[in-house]
Formats: sequence, structure tokens, C-alpha cells
Amino acid sequence: MTKDLFHSDKRVYQPLAARLRANNLAQYVGQEHLLGPGKPLREILSSGQIHSMIFWGPPGVGKTTLAKLLADQVDAHFFTLSAVMAGVKDIRNVVEQAKQLAQVQNKKSLLFVDEVHRFNKSQQDAFLPYVEDGTFIFVGATTENPSFELNSALLSRCRVYLLKPLEKPALLALLERALSDKELGLGKLNLSLDDALKDSLCEVADGDARRLLNLIEISADLAEEQADGQHTLSASALADVLRSDVRRFDKGGEQFYDQISAMHKSVRGSSADGALYWFARMIDGGCDPLYVARRVVRMASEDIGNADPRGLDLALAAWDVQTRLGSPEGELAIAQALVYLACAPKSNAVYKAFNKAMADVKADPSFEVPLHLRNAPTKLMADNGFGAEYRYAHDEPDAYAAGENYLPQAIAARRYYTPSNRGLEIKIAEKLQRLKELDQASKHKRWPELKL
Repeated sequence: MTKDLFHSDKRVYQPLAARLRANNLAQYVGQEHLLGPGKPLREILSSGQIHSMIFWGPPGVGKTTLAKLLADQVDAHFFTLSAVMAGVKDIRNVVEQAKQLAQVQNKKSLLFVDEVHRFNKSQQDAFLPYVEDGTFIFVGATTENPSFELNSALLSRCRVYLLKPLEKPALLALLERALSDKELGLGKLNLSLDDALKDSLCEVADGDARRLLNLIEISADLAEEQADGQHTLSASALADVLRSDVRRFDKGGEQFYDQISAMHKSVRGSSADGALYWFARMIDGGCDPLYVARRVVRMASEDIGNADPRGLDLALAAWDVQTRLGSPEGELAIAQALVYLACAPKSNAVYKAFNKAMADVKADPSFEVPLHLRNAPTKLMADNGFGAEYRYAHDEPDAYAAGENYLPQAIAARRYYTPSNRGLEIKIAEKLQRLKELDQASKHKRWPELKL
């Protein structure tokens, strides 16, 4: 059988987080949206009939514990695999043991796969026949978006449940249990913490129960014993522990892209405060400022564009400052660019025009370049009409060849760029309208049958 980490061996040290793992639903904290009265998982547990599922959520929110409680609730043997360590051979071993349990003891099995997104396609596919024939109930846990990281075949056979970071009341309840439990927790120390220190621990835990318990366990080693046998933890001792802790930030995972998305949408929504907050969150979590700088350049083109072209200049300058000076000077320059872009007039007209042009190029035939736009460096090419009747714009009134067309004839009437009515694009729109009127009045239309 696979090793069961939930039944403690008193001869082996276990971290506080492992010792205090909930053994029943009454001890389980958080996830009220799933386990509250009338909520999905509560109803499933009440019926005693559970299905295969995926738990999606950040670290330390109770995914593993909840899977174990599900197995206990339906009296199923609990198997666990870690996708970081296991392979197809391990899956086959679980399959054989689950089949034996069903045949010999008529007992159900639940297979919990931690970090399931780390399995490749073939490994994920290996579960499919056993999920379908009921060899085991499959429960996978992932910190990544299942829509992107799991095979559609496996995903279609499971229901996805989103587990949320623990809120402060749940963290405080867990902390109180850790401090009071004399058998499994820190109760024997009579450890005393004032409310301010408890609040600090919960704040730094950042919704992660495992982090909270690890922090208080480390902090307990720094507590001073008093004459009455109690232990007290000073604010300075706790500060030393918290100073070495790093906030939750997965540089390659879902939270990383969520925060980048939040920063970009703050700029697009003209919220300088939102842009600065999410930038600070990413920097605080260890994000490479150069990555943010590249994204800021993208924002300048995608969301501001020609409404204020200076935004692109400032974004490039911030990138250059970060490259040349590093932190913290470069980060301040990036912050300056973010604030400017957030406050600038917005236009995605160029972004939309470019995407439309790209879509047309992929969908259309490869139209030839019209003869009047071709270069004619040789006599042979000139004799074949290359460059014939080309009108040099600088020789025309106002340096504009009214009526000329620069698209293939088959699509000569298409238009891609439509300026917004914001910022500099107001002036650009006025100029394009004036040029359009000149085209319509021209006696030299390239293809007169087309409506310009």
C-alpha cells in the first residue's frame, strides 16, 4: 500500500501543520462556499456518493486534507501520489491494489494525486480507463488553471472545485487551535500572543494555513519562558521570523499571471492606484522588473497607441533605466511609466487594426503586389510594367497623391485603422477624413469602379 501520511507515527517528528491536519469536517476550516449547508461538497458528502474531481487553489488551503476527509466519509481506502515523484508504474501499482481491495474486501478506493498538472499527457491518460470503470475515485489537486494544464479527456471526467485562500477568521481559528491543543499543538508551552501579533501572523500567512502554522512553530522556539511557566513571544522576535518569510508568489504559475493581468487591466481602466498596487505586489514577491517593463511596453501600444504616442517613449525609457541602473531606480521609472499610461487617453485602434489585418492575411489568397507599387531596378522589370504610373507623393499637392490606392485591387476598399475620439487620435481622425474627401474628389482614382 502507498504510505499514509495522515496517521502519525509518534516516533517520527512531524511539523505542526501535519500534526494539526483536520481529522473530521468539524476541524476543517475555510471553504464555506463548498462545505457550508446546502453547498456542493456538503451535499455530496451527505449522500455518500462522491465523483471524481479536481481541487484547484493556491498552496495551503486544505486540498489534501479535504481529499482525505472525502475518503473517510465514504469509507474508501486513501491512496496518494505526488506527480512530482510518481510515474506510470506507480499508477499501475495503485490500480492493482485498488482492484484487490474491491475484489477481496469489497472496499472502494480514492486516489489523490497532488500537483496533478505536473503529469504529462501520457501520464494523465493513464488514469482514464480506471476513472471510467470505477476502479478508484480520482481526486487531483493543482495550483494551476486546469483548463490549461489538464488534458480535456481527464478534465471532462472530473468536476472542478475552486478552493479559495483562507480568510482571517479561519486563520485565527486555526491559530487558536494550535496554541491551545496540548497533545498535537503548542498548548504545553502556554504560549501567550497578544491580538496584534496574531493579526500580524495571519496577515503574513496570506491565506495559507500551512504557512501560518509553520510561522508560529518557528516563532515558538524564540518565545521566552516566564516564572509562571508561560511562554511569551515578543514583537521583535516575531518580526525576525516574519522578515525572513517570502510572500506567496509563483513566478511561473497562475498567481503570477493573475497579478500581471490585474496590473494590465488597471492601466487599461485608467487606475493609477491599481497599477501601482499590483506592480508593488509583484516586486514584493520577487518578480523580475524587466519582465514587467516589457509588459508595460506592450500596454503602451495595445491600450494607449496613437491616442498618446509619448506613452511608448516613456515605457521604452523605463525599460532602459531598469536595464542600465537596476533596482530600485529602475523600478521607480517603471512605476512612473505605469502611472503615465494609466492616466493617458486610451485607444486600441492600432491593436484592433493590426489583428484584423493579420486575420485577413491568413484567410485570403496571397494577392500579388499591384504593378504600380513594385520596384523596377532593371529595364526588364520596367518593360513589364513594374512601377508604371506610380505617383510620387512628394510631387503632389500637400504631398498627397489623392485617389491613389496601396492595397491589392481585390481588397482595395478594405479599411483597418479607425482612430478613436480620444487624445491625439482626434487630430489623426480629422486628417484621415480630409484625405478621404480628397480621394473622393480626385480625377485620378487608381480604380474608379471602387467606392473609396
